[in-house]
Amino acid sequence: MAKTQLNVRVDVDTARAARERATARGMSVNRYIEELVKQDAGELGHTFVEAAADFMKQYESVFAEEFGAEREGRR
Repeated sequence: MAKTQLNVRVDVDTARAARERATARGMSVNRYIEELVKQDAGELGHTFVEAAADFMKQYESVFAEEFGAEREGRR
């Protein structure tokens, strides 16, 4: 994916918090901010839901066998 530069101005406390949180997560401030924006835009949530749906579809028969109708109180 092509990258572009975005300059923002924040107060000293916000900058410090961003650096501390990025360091705690083992990532750059740029990556940390990028992840925050993606979360806010819903891209990560959408990706998670798609992956979960694929997982459920792939293992549907296993779940049906383990947690079938009798397990749901419909005996």
